[in-house]
Amino acid sequence: MYERGMEKVINICQTTLPDSCVSLTERISEITVKELILLLRQLFFFECLQMLQKDKRENVAREEYSEIEQVLNFQMDNLFWNGRAGIKNNAVKDFVKSLPKLCELVKKDLQAAYEGDPAAKSYEEILCSYPGLFAIMIQRAAHVLYELDVPILPRMMTEYAHSKTGIDIHPGARIGEYFFIDHGTGIVIGETAVIGNHVKLYQGVTLGAFSTSGGQKLRDKKRHPTIGDYVTVYSGASILGGRTTIENGATIGCNVMVTASVYSNMKITENIKGEVNDGNKK
Repeated sequence: MYERGMEKVINICQTTLPDSCVSLTERISEITVKELILLLRQLFFFECLQMLQKDKRENVAREEYSEIEQVLNFQMDNLFWNGRAGIKNNAVKDFVKSLPKLCELVKKDLQAAYEGDPAAKSYEEILCSYPGLFAIMIQRAAHVLYELDVPILPRMMTEYAHSKTGIDIHPGARIGEYFFIDHGTGIVIGETAVIGNHVKLYQGVTLGAFSTSGGQKLRDKKRHPTIGDYVTVYSGASILGGRTTIENGATIGCNVMVTASVYSNMKITENIKGEVNDGNKK
């Protein structure tokens, strides 16, 4: 009985998955994804804390950059770059060039976490133990690869962070400076979400889409909300829809659903409903 059941499963997989997909799953290395994340974390750690003298930091950075480039080249050779070696090489070079800017962004996120959480005793504590900062730094790196049209790898990176932290941020989400996620468990941020500067989110927040019954027809459409600067969203709040904008300085209270735009400096403590139509209905 067991053997017949397994044979059935194998036959289903063979008939439903294209050969290219089966081949790809054999080639992609989860180990190198974790290695890339570890290297990025080490680079951000040294840069954020400035633990070494300037000349030594520069040497460490050069070594980290070189290793990151090697790991990226290895991983991306296993993706969809057949006949597109030039595109791959440019993507790797552009990503490595982006690392100084990424370091600066992560430093600002670290500062936002320290200044925004009185329970934080040191920058080291935040870098070593805060799941929010870990998820943000991985998403920022994955977002660069996403913008460079690198397939699959950006999503693998953010899903690794998701598995470790319970924080699910799509690599396509655009996030401003000084972003702080406090506690973090259960946060979901969708692909087309846009987040401004100095935004703080608490656990259980969803920046999501309405029912995606339109499926692939909604690809590349704005499905997730836009969050302005200096916005705070408290635990359990759901802000939904691509037409929904939370303007600068607004505060969204706990356990509310927001499906309509909110003006600057408003404090929302009850559900705010708007027209549920983001392309799913005519």
